[in-house]
Amino acid sequence: IETKANDVSAYIPTNVISITDGQVFLESDLFNKGVRPAINVGISVSRVGGAAQTKGMKKVSGSLRLELAQFRELEAFSAFASDLDAASKAQLERGARLVELLKQDQYSPIPVEDQIVSIYLAGEGVFDSVPVGDVRRFEAELLDELHRSASGVYESIKGGKALDADNAKALLEATEKFERPAHDAAKHEGRVIDRWQAFSN
Repeated sequence: IETKANDVSAYIPTNVISITDGQVFLESDLFNKGVRPAINVGISVSRVGGAAQTKGMKKVSGSLRLELAQFRELEAFSAFASDLDAASKAQLERGARLVELLKQDQYSPIPVEDQIVSIYLAGEGVFDSVPVGDVRRFEAELLDELHRSASGVYESIKGGKALDADNAKALLEATEKFERPAHDAAKHEGRVIDRWQAFSN
């Protein structure tokens, strides 16, 4: 159903919403910004909710919808605010990276286990120092490495299990090893570099 001026409170949209188990609201403004699928998470609703998710996805994505909705609100506010506090800036930075991680090319399905790992690592701040435009490249190379170095975690997720403490630790340790060679070289030379520099060097 196409809405007029994104108005979901009109007669037809509200009637359709009332008889369905939820709705996915696609927004042309998001599409034009390169956010694809262009889903407005604030308006989109699923009454089935977590019942249709795997245990692993349910655990890592519990607060994701709220975080993205808050990011959109803060992003709109920041367009008119001249000065933001550190917490708001950090929320904007992480939100922008979450949006990049959730982008998906047409006809390119992403395995659920990769989605779970990416969302978990994003919540742990692994992508925070990566420039927004390079997030997807960093993610692709990191996941490629984790498939080899943390294969046990992937098998556990595929088996329907949620991320437990041991698997989470294994992921973070494998991620650290992925970044470590450049860090060690920098330490030897007396330099300090962040995660992104370790990757790009």
